[in-house]
Amino acid sequence: PIETWYLDIPLITRVYVTAACLTSLAIQLGLVHQLHLWLNYNSIMNGQWWRLVTNFLYFGPISIDFCFHMFFLARYSRMMEEGFYRSKPADYLWLLLFSAIALIFCSIVLPFAYMPFLGPPLSFTIVYIWARRNPYVRLNFLGIMVFSAPYLPWALLCFSLVLGGHIPIGDILGIVVGHIYYFFEDVWP
Repeated sequence: PIETWYLDIPLITRVYVTAACLTSLAIQLGLVHQLHLWLNYNSIMNGQWWRLVTNFLYFGPISIDFCFHMFFLARYSRMMEEGFYRSKPADYLWLLLFSAIALIFCSIVLPFAYMPFLGPPLSFTIVYIWARRNPYVRLNFLGIMVFSAPYLPWALLCFSLVLGGHIPIGDILGIVVGHIYYFFEDVWP
């Protein structure tokens, strides 16, 4: 049953995906307005600290794009939590915290990188780190292409570029932050 499937999802992934789905549902139903959640530095300086968290929970209105984001977030976050971070939840929380802080920092420092909602780049960061840590896994992308996992972020980036018609800054930001984490966690030591 669905309850068993849901409870089998590791805790951090389950909480994050559930919070993201409930946030989008609340906005879709008009219970909350997205302007109360976005990353607005003036509002944060005026005491609205929740925006530092809620901007990572909104992935846009419920749509095909939202479903793709939830699928990739749930799948790769779960695989990270069950694989590399098995019995190390604090390390996985550190990955998420570091990535969130780095994304906010990039959003402040790089004017072209400002995004009001940083959930999609955070999910892209998770996908990138998973892909780099699983170099021998073969993936089938939409039944069209077969490639090794390290190429997944680049295939998704090209897919976003083709479908969106513009440079996906959030995806690129996720790759950059993911690479920084991967380098200092797996390559440097």
